[in-house]
Amino acid sequence: MLFSELPLANSLQRAIRAVGYEQPTPIQEKSIPSLLEGKDLLGIAQTGTGKTAAFALPILQLLLNSGKFRAPKTCRALILLPTRELAIQVEECFKQYAQFTAISTACIFGGVSDVSQKRNLIRGVDVLVATPGRLLDLINQKAVSLKALEFFVLDEADRMLDMGFIHDIRKVVALLPQNRQNLFFSATMPDDITKLAATILRPNPVRVEVAPQSTPIERIHQELYRIDKRRKGALLKELLLAHPEMKKVLVFSRTKHGADKITRVLEKAGIKCAAIHGNKSQNRRQEALGNFKCEQIRVLVATDIAARGIDVDDVSHVFNYDLPDVPETFVHRIGRTARAGKDGIAISFCAPDEEQDLRAIEKLTRISIPEGDKSIFEKLPPPQKETPESEMRNARGRGFPRRDKNRGQNHDNRSNRDSNHQGGQKPENHNQGKPHNKVKPQNEKRPAAKGEGVKQTNPQNQEGHRTIGKNRPGSRARKRMREAAEAARRAGQN
Repeated sequence: MLFSELPLANSLQRAIRAVGYEQPTPIQEKSIPSLLEGKDLLGIAQTGTGKTAAFALPILQLLLNSGKFRAPKTCRALILLPTRELAIQVEECFKQYAQFTAISTACIFGGVSDVSQKRNLIRGVDVLVATPGRLLDLINQKAVSLKALEFFVLDEADRMLDMGFIHDIRKVVALLPQNRQNLFFSATMPDDITKLAATILRPNPVRVEVAPQSTPIERIHQELYRIDKRRKGALLKELLLAHPEMKKVLVFSRTKHGADKITRVLEKAGIKCAAIHGNKSQNRRQEALGNFKCEQIRVLVATDIAARGIDVDDVSHVFNYDLPDVPETFVHRIGRTARAGKDGIAISFCAPDEEQDLRAIEKLTRISIPEGDKSIFEKLPPPQKETPESEMRNARGRGFPRRDKNRGQNHDNRSNRDSNHQGGQKPENHNQGKPHNKVKPQNEKRPAAKGEGVKQTNPQNQEGHRTIGKNRPGSRARKRMREAAEAARRAGQN
């Protein structure tokens, strides 16, 4: 089948030819006819298989067929996505497909000022691409309403749940009109996603599954390097220097701090690179992504927030600098290469404490990742001997908080005193375990100090005179003052 054979308007066919599409992908071929009939759809496909065009083209066609016009501060189609980068890219696709029509689009997301976004919504839009948080914020500000919605698309549903958007999604769904067409797309389909789909889709939706769940694209050649954490940076640097054909490289790090650290290592080696993660401003993230697309930088280092939000053509290599904790995330990472029918290479680094993550990935993908060329290790510095402290520090979230040497002992002493006091016994020797305090003599008649034993109010000595409270250990001045007062009292009696 060719795109020219699909029942799409001439304006859409013209846009399709302009972007260079000729033959639809499997998910496009199976989804577009059913969506044009107005059916709800549950789509399951790997990332990079053309899901955006699979729902964008039929939505645009149905919007053209309806003959309706948008109302102020409303939208006719809503596409909900988990990340800013993915929202921007999906809107760009809609603009390309609708470039020869009068259909308007808008994109709203957090991390930037909402002034321009609200301005774009005043006259209303046909297609609104949004992230959940900013959408709910603008709905609360009465900047947009969903009462006229005709099409609702939830894309990357499994990633939505991973990022904790389930409550926001339910709030949005509660605001939708009952009469609407629903499209639900996800790369994986665990039980939680199935339950969520049942609350959104109408009964008996069309189910389209074009590949086994969580199976990497066959065109991706994979390699594995087992190496300690301390030498991962050196290994990445040597691989990039030894292979100049790695012209467009995407490196995934588990943490934001790790992404910045990788960038510093590569910059010292003269490799042009940039980092993109949640701590970067939206402008910095867009600048780094734009430079990467234009090949002004060779390496883009990203956290998993960008695993599905980066749609860049001709990514030659993907590096898993840190293996992900969630096996499904591995599939989305390597899916950034081998797009649009091209080949790609995915290289993974595995530290000793990541072996369990590796086994989970291989079990999910049903692929045993072959090891790469070990001769590269000859160019690396020798491994450093690990100490118990360094192993604890390098363990991912398994370290224990530091404690000082006497803290545990003092805590035990306090616990013992508390238990004795609760049992009705009067605490004795309050300063036990504190070597800097003096131990109170047993035959001393002065009342106990604050916090020592039972506090007495208005203590008096045997002669009826008020005594001075116990001095702090080492307070010689107060001791002299007490002795002087006692001597003056005795002189007055004589």
